[in-house]
Amino acid sequence: MIFRRIHGMIAAAFFSIIIICFTLQTAFAQSFGPIQDRFNSLSQNSISSVSATGSVVWLGPGLNAYFENSGDIYIPQNADSVFSGRGRVFSLQTNNSRILAGLGFTSTRGGNPVQAAQGYYQSFNSGESWEFLEFPLDEPPPGECDNISVGPPCDLEFSYGGQTYIRTRITVPEQSPPFEVDFSGNTLLSVNWASGVLRSTDNGQSWERLILPPSASNELNPSSPDGYGWVSRTGDDQIVNRYDPRFDTNLLGFGLLIDSSNRVWVGTAGGINISDNALSAPFDEIEWQRSSWNANDAGQDGLLANWIVSIREQPGTGRIWMTNWKTDSQNRDSFGIVSTTNGGETFTRHLEGIRVNDIGFHNGSVFAAADNGLYISDDEGSSWRRLNQIRSPNTFIRPDARYFTLDATSSGMWVGTSDGAASTSDGGNSWRIIRVNMPLSGGNAYQPDAPNVDSYAYPNPFSPRIHHAVRIKFEIEEQGPVNVRVFDFGMNRIRTLPADPRGSGSYEVIWDGTDRNGRLVAGGTYFYIIDKPGGRDEGKILLLD
Repeated sequence: MIFRRIHGMIAAAFFSIIIICFTLQTAFAQSFGPIQDRFNSLSQNSISSVSATGSVVWLGPGLNAYFENSGDIYIPQNADSVFSGRGRVFSLQTNNSRILAGLGFTSTRGGNPVQAAQGYYQSFNSGESWEFLEFPLDEPPPGECDNISVGPPCDLEFSYGGQTYIRTRITVPEQSPPFEVDFSGNTLLSVNWASGVLRSTDNGQSWERLILPPSASNELNPSSPDGYGWVSRTGDDQIVNRYDPRFDTNLLGFGLLIDSSNRVWVGTAGGINISDNALSAPFDEIEWQRSSWNANDAGQDGLLANWIVSIREQPGTGRIWMTNWKTDSQNRDSFGIVSTTNGGETFTRHLEGIRVNDIGFHNGSVFAAADNGLYISDDEGSSWRRLNQIRSPNTFIRPDARYFTLDATSSGMWVGTSDGAASTSDGGNSWRIIRVNMPLSGGNAYQPDAPNVDSYAYPNPFSPRIHHAVRIKFEIEEQGPVNVRVFDFGMNRIRTLPADPRGSGSYEVIWDGTDRNGRLVAGGTYFYIIDKPGGRDEGKILLLD
């Protein structure tokens, strides 16, 4: 129920953003280039994870890396689960030559797609070789849990603070993708939605499930004389005391951070959980303090909402920032960011009402990647400026793109969007952008058998309401005027797209689906003709209204 509601909210928010951006769009015709064609390319343009170390930035979901010093892109051909399998990167953490990636895939339950856990990739040599770590499941005795879901042997016992409790087995990977991973020494931590917090103290060779406080409690302490009661239900809806993430929102994991003091921060759908000893203490001695939003006590120094998605530490300050997501439109909770300088005792609120996906830091500035743009603060969050589109001399990020993730290399801030990755070294004044590249002559590492062509348009089919613009790519070999014309099916010219090439190379011109008067054209087949020095290129575009 919670999982379906969350993704319904995501779809609704995304649709609203598309409509807003579409109504604001203006006639857009511009050329970009020359574009560096390369065989090694990103796996896709939607960048969901970014983790940087030194001058290298690692990017998910394709487990690619971009080397700032050379401009090369790494292709993980020795990580088959991602390169040629169904897996994709849900989370990334890097430190020098060490990389930990949390993997998931799209499964099907009841005829509907659902995110599922696959496992982890770990590398100690900058991605030259990878070790695959299986995702841990609580496998029951063969055949003994086929027709029942509760009670022994399908429930497991655990001891905490001298008391014995039971918890539900996690027997399937569905709804447990690793949304965040982190490590310190030989200890790995992973926060998975339905599986909660996983810990390995031997570099992933074995795992244990850490327990979190119930939603009704603000702490978990082994010395508590009264013990704890987690909410659960049996098949006939009778409430029982069982550790079951399906019915207790604080057991549903999403955000994770190991800070510079070795405290562990875990964000859930029920608030923020903080532990001073979760890295090394035995399972039954781990303590947690929990802060949550409460409609009856929503002061100005508390959380904005209970769903904590991203948790980041500001370098050199010890200040912890986290994103808050609203989960119920009927409540007074709100989207936004909070920060704390006292270990979560009180919070300062920022960007209230804005759905922020991630937070990053570079050269004293705070960056916030949001659904409606990139926000930058140069004064610790007191004021913000918004960039609603990123452009570089050679390409651009679509104005309706969502901004997902952030991290900084030694020279600049990188942002992952739904339309590529971009970096800035001057606080957002200028940008470098990398996107999927498909050379005209042959394919790329992911489509090596693609044919040689003189030009192509992408995306094709193209919908102005969904894609905003179609890019027409072509190559010129000598300097001279270039003219790109678009015709309807009756070969009536509806638009001329001026190009401004600056030497030989690959270029793109952009068409937003409008005619010369700025009106959207009807759906159908359209043709383009590129007149250039030494010849002419032709192609067609299927426009879907």
